[in-house]
Amino acid sequence: MTEQVPRTAPHAATRTARAAAFFDLDKTIIATSSSAAFSKPFLAGGLLSRADMLRSAYAHFVFMIGNADADQTERMRAHLSSLVTGWDVEKVRQIVAETVHELIDPYVYAEAVELIAEHHAAGRDVVVVSASAAVLVEPIAAVLGADHVLSTQMTVEDGRFTGEIDFYNYGDNKAVGLRRLAAREGYDLAQSYAYSDSITDAPMLAAVGHAYVVNPDRLLRRRALQSGWGVLAFVRPVALRPRIRPVPVIAVVAGVALGVTVWLTWRALRRRARAA
Repeated sequence: MTEQVPRTAPHAATRTARAAAFFDLDKTIIATSSSAAFSKPFLAGGLLSRADMLRSAYAHFVFMIGNADADQTERMRAHLSSLVTGWDVEKVRQIVAETVHELIDPYVYAEAVELIAEHHAAGRDVVVVSASAAVLVEPIAAVLGADHVLSTQMTVEDGRFTGEIDFYNYGDNKAVGLRRLAAREGYDLAQSYAYSDSITDAPMLAAVGHAYVVNPDRLLRRRALQSGWGVLAFVRPVALRPRIRPVPVIAVVAGVALGVTVWLTWRALRRRARAA
């Protein structure tokens, strides 16, 4: 999984203070855009029109090929802001909760899940960081077992999005949010970790002592080499949904015995009824 690890591996670091691991979400934990992933159920739920779907698909395409410059990113932010204006927040939460496994599971990187488990085992908090809105990110982070979420905060009035953005968690703002959380939680950033696939997250990566880039393009790989950041390759998907625990044998036996008892009782009662 690791092409280059210039510093200490996650499970081996010596901690002198509380530390955290900050994970970008889109194309780092999951191999897609979290906002684009929910387009279809939002369309089915009447939140999106087909024209909105086409514009969102284009924004997703630009995002996935990594060609979004600052102007394009700002246009996408403005588009998404106008898109959600008037949406019922509880309806959005319900749709996300009902479809998170179906839509996100196929895109989760097993390597990211393993790293999250390693950091938790080492006593570090795990923080999911995303430019997507909190209403989308928080359910995914909860299933991942994250301790905190840093995401874009949309203004809500009377249970609906106004279209205004209180905090756009993108670029430099990711580092701002990271430092605020670190100050609040008492994290030692020099002992903390960060993971991202995007050059726009360079400020976040530079804010910690152990930074790793994930599946980097040429530009990000060059920046990683210049900055001494580790380089990771994430390729294996894994389902978020907890595996169904096997039913203990004793429970199976007990269930069968109960079923047999009920059946025998029913037969005995039926025979008595006929005899009468």
